[in-house]
Amino acid sequence: MPAIDNNDLTGTTRRKPKADVTELGGHALSPSTLMMGYGYDPMLSEGSLKPPIFLTSTFAFESAAAGKRHFEGITGKRPGGAEGLVYSRFNGPNQEILEARLGVWEKAEDALVFSSGMSAIATLLLAHVNMNDVIVHSGPLYAATETLIARILSRFGASYVDFPAEASREEMDAILARAQEMATKQGGKVAMVYLESPANPTNALVDVQAMRAAVDDAFAADARPPIAIDNTFLGPLWSKPLAHGADIVLYSLTKYAGGHSDLVAGGVLGAKQWLGPIRMMRNTIGTICDPHTAWMLLRSLETVELRMSRAGENAEKVCAFLKQHPKVEGLGYLGFLQDGPQKDIFERHCTGAGSTFSLFIKGGETESFRFLDALRIAKLAVSLGGTETLASHPAAMTHLSVPDERKAALGITDNLVRVSIGIEDADDLIADFDQALAAV
Repeated sequence: MPAIDNNDLTGTTRRKPKADVTELGGHALSPSTLMMGYGYDPMLSEGSLKPPIFLTSTFAFESAAAGKRHFEGITGKRPGGAEGLVYSRFNGPNQEILEARLGVWEKAEDALVFSSGMSAIATLLLAHVNMNDVIVHSGPLYAATETLIARILSRFGASYVDFPAEASREEMDAILARAQEMATKQGGKVAMVYLESPANPTNALVDVQAMRAAVDDAFAADARPPIAIDNTFLGPLWSKPLAHGADIVLYSLTKYAGGHSDLVAGGVLGAKQWLGPIRMMRNTIGTICDPHTAWMLLRSLETVELRMSRAGENAEKVCAFLKQHPKVEGLGYLGFLQDGPQKDIFERHCTGAGSTFSLFIKGGETESFRFLDALRIAKLAVSLGGTETLASHPAAMTHLSVPDERKAALGITDNLVRVSIGIEDADDLIADFDQALAAV
């Protein structure tokens, strides 16, 4: 569990007379309990039960020497980041409390928050990828992530190789060998293995343990690229990739962590070894989350386990109905996986099936659009993980920019509808899906 260094940090909410209580009588406290107060002492903020919103651009230093020490950390002259609060582009009380609580869920050594999920991904890649380097990534990815890697980083001399999310260990070995060959020819290195599991929007799982073993076998310890994974679909409740071999975990905190469709933010968790360069890049380009959004996320984290649990229970009931419906061709729902490699990965990596799934309607775009237009409780909107049920058409919306041939190869078809189940009454949702399918 990440510890807050009470001796190093300065600022109203961060210098604390005693460490956070994480256990009682040898009993380790659960993350859901720690979300109520971890990283914050009310007595240092006028007794305010909840952290105030610190709307300030800059922070006063205790002394000139303290200011120098802080900037040594900010600029990288001394490792570890700033010892105290400096300027809101670098850090702030709300952001630091949020980072401490995010790290609790996966027992991460460090955490960073960003202005959006894509700013988190962009800052990660800018920090670790150089000219002539090669990125290895699973597919499909969120369309903006694919665009960033394939169309934008390529302009600066980086390249990539990709593999299907369902790849076997042998296929992983082959793709890593290909990436090493490319990097050698280009005079660069294999900079990162980037995964998304479950994949958006197909729900295909990547075997993180197999990839870690493949990377360990293919690279010397001092040349091993980090394994980063987008855990938005299942985290932080249903999957904890750091425990399975990932080095860096990314989140669109907009989704389940925020959970109310009223904010946009991103997060990166992992070891200080990997997050140090990302922190330096964030300091430079200013992609940190703002204090008000951080404050709203602190509110949301208090109920994330309750919301995700209810949504997961609802999804199981709704999918049980959809599975039997004559107008449904198939379901990409992790709770109904047949025996095979994907079910094996699910049983090793996941503690729940989630509440976001792909629904394949018999027909094509016309039938899918009729279904979507007929929904009355579920909202026709992109995103996922909110309290409300959402449905969208990836091929025509979130993945419209993906070339048609790649969409076909990845299974992003015209009859695929992505559904994110919320916390409404499950029977009401079933009635809504039933009447919408009747319009097909």
